[in-house]
Amino acid sequence: MNIKVSDFIVKYLERLGTEYVFGIPGAHILPVYDALYDTGIKSILTKHEQGASFMAGGYAQQSGKIGVCIATAGPGATNLVTGLANAYMDRLPVLAITGETPTYSFGKGALQESSGLGHSINQNYIFRGITKYHTIVQRTDYILKIFRDITGILLSRNPGPVLLSFPYNVLKETIDDSIIDNLRLSGASSQEGEDTLPSQEILSMINMSRYPVIIAGYGSVLSKAEDLMSGFCTKARIPIATTLKARGILPETSELSLGVLGITSNELAYRYISEKADLIIFAGASFGERTSYNWDQNLLNGKKIIQIDNNEKQLNKVFHADIALKCDIRVFFENITRMLAENISPKDSKDVIAYKSRYANHDVKDNHFLLISYFLNKLNDHFNSEASVFDDNIIYMQRFCNISKSRGYFPNSGISSLGHAIPAAIGAKLSTEKPVIAILGDGGFQMCCMEIMTAVNYNIPISIVLLNNSSLGLVRKNQFYNYNARFIASEFTNPDYKKLSDSFNIDYFRVASTSDADSAFKTIDFRNKITLIDLILDKDEFPKYSSGR
Repeated sequence: MNIKVSDFIVKYLERLGTEYVFGIPGAHILPVYDALYDTGIKSILTKHEQGASFMAGGYAQQSGKIGVCIATAGPGATNLVTGLANAYMDRLPVLAITGETPTYSFGKGALQESSGLGHSINQNYIFRGITKYHTIVQRTDYILKIFRDITGILLSRNPGPVLLSFPYNVLKETIDDSIIDNLRLSGASSQEGEDTLPSQEILSMINMSRYPVIIAGYGSVLSKAEDLMSGFCTKARIPIATTLKARGILPETSELSLGVLGITSNELAYRYISEKADLIIFAGASFGERTSYNWDQNLLNGKKIIQIDNNEKQLNKVFHADIALKCDIRVFFENITRMLAENISPKDSKDVIAYKSRYANHDVKDNHFLLISYFLNKLNDHFNSEASVFDDNIIYMQRFCNISKSRGYFPNSGISSLGHAIPAAIGAKLSTEKPVIAILGDGGFQMCCMEIMTAVNYNIPISIVLLNNSSLGLVRKNQFYNYNARFIASEFTNPDYKKLSDSFNIDYFRVASTSDADSAFKTIDFRNKITLIDLILDKDEFPKYSSGR
């Protein structure tokens, strides 16, 4: 039986188990929306396409499933750029479907055309650097090949966003519906080298080291290796430091946790690694700018290095490892754990414990940040890590809160785009019963606050913690430390957030003191209501760290 291409697309989404699509319709993509009408897939109408791509990413992060966003041609597609770039950096399986002008109009100056012909914009050029696959589907005879390719990417161990753009006339053409039966829903296969692990050499390096440290990155989370890693470290008495996105692999309250390694942390991990460590095991950590303190050589000098990553491009990218393994993190720790009992002598962790007691409070108890520290710790204690937190600010949660479980804290550390937390939290909430919290500054808030109405329209309960200091706080911090306090283009007047909340018909709480915080936690319904929490900060108090810029 023949079906329209638009119907085929929707059948493919159903085959993937798609529950929601996020986006805004337009004339060139309406055939797909019409095909959605008779399905169980729910369409979430967003206020901006960027919000749609952030929601699809948040949904993918929380659920582990494929997030889907849809936009029309031209500006509808280009508005997806930042959200897809974020998905690319965070390796999220996001499928973007966009409309396009009819092929017979290419190069003639059609409204919203992005074929790249004539004087039109070239959509492929725009998306080729921020997706793992992108194409304008101009014919039907190779559709099976295209969908096989994107399925392999979306379901692979290293997923990322893909974008398919369909000209209006192609959407209305027909194809044989048996094509859908020829699509296997499996990820791309790869040889990870698990059978050739240099086990004896690794065991020898661990046994010969006195102060080994594991640096666990996001790849460890993607590989679902948390339980094995924490179990191995507990038995071997080897401490763990994590990157931002891997927080909670080992509870940060554990005596073996060094917390987060990175510029905006409290520096415990940096000090221990630079002063004590003689072996570093990188597990799915890329050692980027933030984690490495701008690639500070003190972290690596004089140390043996083992690096494990299932992405070959990450191996030896920043440093030369003594052993560099292309291997799935979970498989590596399965193998190394089997050898633990007979071949690895547990380390003496007394030194780690003593070091932590010496530095645990280093530069953390800053009187200037008592309110935000009090509030975030209360938030952390209130949920006992049973909430999902989407954090655009990162700094305060990193300095003042311990994370005890992975997959519940989602820092916006990929492309670090302002305006991400609210739409990402909305997407995430659709796939979890847990309370979902968005934390962001007032600058980022004003880039995305219109998506609150999306949450209102679909009764999606999220709580928003707004860090209110009437400024672009991190910009002002850099201007203060690096530009002699020559503040320019970093301050603004905020709206009345109480009135704004009233206009959205959502709950509002202003927190300007610890007693306000106590009152808020007694009153706020984090599970069933949409709430804006207006947390007042002093714009002239800056976190004490330097990004070097």
